[in-house]
Amino acid sequence: MSDSQKKYDLIVVGAGAAGLLAAGHAAERGLSVLLVEKMRQAGRKLRITGKGRCNITNDAPIRDFLKKVKPNGKFLYPAFHAFFSQDMIAFLNAHDVPSVLERGGRYFPESNQAGDVVDALIKYAENKGVEFLYEAKVRHLIKEDKKLVGITVIQSMQMQDIFADNLLIATGGKSYPATGSTGDGYKLAKQAGHQIAEVHPALVPIEVEGEIPSRLEGLSLKNVNLSLWVDGKKQDEEFGEMLFTDFGFSGPIALTISREVYSPISLEKQVQLSIDFKPALDDKVLDARLQRDLDGNGKKQIGNLFKQWLPSKLIPVFIDLLHIDEEKPAHQVSGNERKAIRKLMKNFRLEVVGLRSFREAIITAGGVDLDEINPKTMASKYHENLFFAGEILDLDAETGGYNLQIAFSTAWLAAESVSGKE
Repeated sequence: MSDSQKKYDLIVVGAGAAGLLAAGHAAERGLSVLLVEKMRQAGRKLRITGKGRCNITNDAPIRDFLKKVKPNGKFLYPAFHAFFSQDMIAFLNAHDVPSVLERGGRYFPESNQAGDVVDALIKYAENKGVEFLYEAKVRHLIKEDKKLVGITVIQSMQMQDIFADNLLIATGGKSYPATGSTGDGYKLAKQAGHQIAEVHPALVPIEVEGEIPSRLEGLSLKNVNLSLWVDGKKQDEEFGEMLFTDFGFSGPIALTISREVYSPISLEKQVQLSIDFKPALDDKVLDARLQRDLDGNGKKQIGNLFKQWLPSKLIPVFIDLLHIDEEKPAHQVSGNERKAIRKLMKNFRLEVVGLRSFREAIITAGGVDLDEINPKTMASKYHENLFFAGEILDLDAETGGYNLQIAFSTAWLAAESVSGKE
């Protein structure tokens, strides 16, 4: 480095949720900070999160919050104690982005505009003196005598070295690659000697076999139970809302359960998903209800009676799968036919063939191995001046604002750790 070349206290790589907050907070604590972003603008992925509304965080207490996190929620204890959901809500409120609490403990900006959150974070960083370098891709970490001293970037076809006392990698994962999340940070982490836990799409729609999904495309279900079966054994289940697509399943509970689908599918095991359309009724109670409805509507055609039991879009599919004549009077439905109806309502099972790609994944599972990161500082155990925050870490959670809070908390702790170093 020449004597005239500027050296920063901290370089942050990646201007997403984690990078913006970390850069701003580090600058607020007196550090000179450069924020490097390969895209033309900051926060591109954050602008589309929550269908453009931005599910900022969740009001679940820490203990419950950590249960939503894989593979090791306890890793986040220090980060959450440093900066948690109410801190983030207070931060945004102080920066003119009031929030509202909705069903499921989910916080959204009052404006319902994710862009307001992004703009607030950018303004915060700018006002604290963070320098931004856009359309600059980091190619290498610079080492001198085994110590990290900076980065090499390419911008406008020109290579340049930039130096700093500390580096923070907050490049995100590989989901929604059009926003710039293409896994660049994993390459940088490997250059620093880190292991990467296998990366795969998470919170992603599920593909299933056959024509049934296309027949049910657009059907939204509430208060159903979705269970995962691997080689005939039940592995997981989720209760809530889901959606049929032309290729399979989406919606909250399908996205949540998708994380557990990846491993058995990759091992070529038999994977099935079963929908219980009547989870509030056990077999005995449901059978009694079916019997009562059949007895009370003896002359009504069974096809019409199904309207009392199921969404209309499901009825022709049920009729076909049950091989029952939809014009048959209810009083002619046999005991075996009633049993088959009940079983299909409680166990509507389809074969899983795979997951959709990173292009449709909300988040990335896998990432920098947590065993190689100090949870009290977010620093690398190999390089005391290298830090990580956000989705690049091997941490992911259910839908509901949990993943963004992981990004915010780890970013805040990393910034505090850098600025608190002697």
